[in-house]
Amino acid sequence: MKAPYRLKLIIKRTDPDIPKSWYQTYELEAGRILRFTDLFRKINQDLDPTLAWNSSCEHAQCGSCSVKINGRPMLACELLVETAVARFGTTRFVIEPINIAPVVRDLVVDFEQAYERVHRVKPYIIQPAQNPNDSSQYMVSPRELERYVEATRCINCFCCASACISSHRGFLGPNAVMASAVRILDPREDATAERLKLLYSDEGVYRCHTSRACSHVCPKEIDVAHFIGLIKAGAFQTEDN
Repeated sequence: MKAPYRLKLIIKRTDPDIPKSWYQTYELEAGRILRFTDLFRKINQDLDPTLAWNSSCEHAQCGSCSVKINGRPMLACELLVETAVARFGTTRFVIEPINIAPVVRDLVVDFEQAYERVHRVKPYIIQPAQNPNDSSQYMVSPRELERYVEATRCINCFCCASACISSHRGFLGPNAVMASAVRILDPREDATAERLKLLYSDEGVYRCHTSRACSHVCPKEIDVAHFIGLIKAGAFQTEDN
């Protein structure tokens, strides 16, 4: 049986009541298959009950546990200790909140404010297209679905927005732009012109620097940059747009 790791977690703490931020070091022994959410829980139970962090499903589906680990946005519930040690080549980890919204406390950010960008692009069907099928159900063919089904795996963890070099300069953000691109590719949507007006606005795709950091850090391995690239290339422009 392999011995556990002796880890050093250097966590950025923030107390909004003071207000003050600082880095606090925790040393702990951890088994190889523990997740980073397990480490946070271990800190709460054994070392410091005041450390605040986010978690909900702990199955990499809700996105609420996103943090930056050694500078890389990741899902804390998905990252195993042995995987982190192998990836970063160290047992020392600097853990910080993702920088997509104000910090509420420690590793907890204001996701409600972060979601304002997503809500702005209306990630739902705005104007239903006429159903070409005789049945009441709008049937989307496998070929049509294949164009955008990859993007539907997005869980809005905001890892891409945190890594994006443009998100903090008036850009809607990679996940928000992709959410709108999905609806443009969806044959059931008939509001392409409205969507493109926002996507080509001052906060739209031309803010993107095409660094592809969004695709690089996506926990769901979605090529986010591909969907942004379709918009930038004018793939959906028509004479009416």
